[in-house]
Formats: sequence, C-alpha cells, structure tokens
Amino acid sequence: MNTATLSLMERLAQVPDPRGRRGQRYPLPSLLALAVVAMLSGMTSLEAIAHFGRLRGPRLTHLLGFRDGKTPSKATYSRLFAAVDTRAVEAVLTAWVRDRCPDERWRQLTLDGKTLRGSRDGEAAGVHLLTAFAPEVAAVLGQLRVEARTNEHKAALELLGVLPLHGKVVTGDAMFTHRDVCRAITDAGGDYLLPVRDNQPTLRADLEAAFAPPATLSPPTAAAPRAVLQHGDARRQGARPPRAPHPDGHELAQ
Repeated sequence: MNTATLSLMERLAQVPDPRGRRGQRYPLPSLLALAVVAMLSGMTSLEAIAHFGRLRGPRLTHLLGFRDGKTPSKATYSRLFAAVDTRAVEAVLTAWVRDRCPDERWRQLTLDGKTLRGSRDGEAAGVHLLTAFAPEVAAVLGQLRVEARTNEHKAALELLGVLPLHGKVVTGDAMFTHRDVCRAITDAGGDYLLPVRDNQPTLRADLEAAFAPPATLSPPTAAAPRAVLQHGDARRQGARPPRAPHPDGHELAQ
C-alpha cells in the first residue's frame, strides 16, 4: 500500500463543513467518522448511529476526535445529514476505499441500481443509487444518486466517466446495453459483457447472425441407426455355433 495513502479521518477532513461557526460543537470529521464506523457495524438509522456512539465509551470517542468524550444525538445527525454535501462525502469515501483496492487487484466492475430500504418518506420517492461494485475486492468503487428526472442509463455514463476502466470488464443488466454506454467503456480501454433481450430485436438478430455458422458448411449428417439383426442373419456377430465331433476325436464346424 502506498505510504501516502490518506486515513479515513484525513479524507473526511476534505468535506466542506456546512455549519456556521456557532453550530460546531463537534468536529465534522469526527461526526462523519462515527457515522461510517457505526454503519460498517450494521447501524442503519440515525437513532442507531447515535446509540452506537454512546455505547462505545470514551476510548472510541477520543480516537475519533470527540474532545469532551461526548457523542452527538440523533437530532444532531438529522440536521447534519440534511445540510452536508452528499456528493462530497461520496467522493472522499470512494477515494478512501479505492486507496485500499489498487487497480491491479480487480478486473471486473458490476453496475447495479437499488432503492435504499426505508428511504421513502410519505409521497416522496425513495433514494435510488447506482453503484459500481468490484466483486474481487468486495468493495463499491463508485456510487451515484439517480435523480427522479433522469435514469440509470444516464447515471451510468456519468459514473463510468470517473472510474478506472482500462483493462477492466464491465458487466450489468440489459438496462445498460446501449451504444453510448459501450462506447464509453471501450474508449476508456475496457471491455463489456451485457445481455440483450427481446425488446432489442435488431441487435439480437445482428448478434445471432454474427455467431451463426457459415452458410457454405453442410450440416452434420445424423448417424445411421444400427440394424437389428435376427437370428440366422449372415452379418450377425455373436457366439460361434457348436461343433460336431469328428470320429477321430477332432471337432468339425457345422
């Protein structure tokens, strides 16, 4: 690993602080670091993150930079997450993960979109994310929120533009089987493996024609079935018939 690799706290210090000076009881990197550690431990709600901090005691809180040993409440996190630049947080976390997943350790990148469970609020749609997952290192190397006015196809073009694709293979479902997505991958030096469904009949027909055997080759002939031979057929091969005894003790074939 590169000795210049930044720590999690150093990366989180790059996120702009949206709070005014009077609202900075806790350092922003400490707040974000506690949230990251809690989420990695399975805490998925604001209340769970706050409770996680209270249970861990002063040892963890001092390591994360909480000077007085106290950790934030659920309300603090609610205000912070409503104000913080989520794209900036995503960028620094992606950089932190990629520092620890060098390009030579992975070859495949899978695009997949999911709606976050529990993110729907009344009539408001849930948060939909497009992720680029590298299964060989079990890490999300890029993530982008898919806004309501766009779709995963357009988000994929933006996400592919910031990922290292040279020598990599990009996979995904048929939603990404578009000319511009494939061109973005190959222009960056990568390859792709994407499915084609019946709703793309022209492309499917072209692929079937490309992989069809040449028309000049005759199809292989079916093997002729073996004849069922009856007893007494001269072509039958089986046990030899019994031999008649010869007067001098030798046997003669019948």
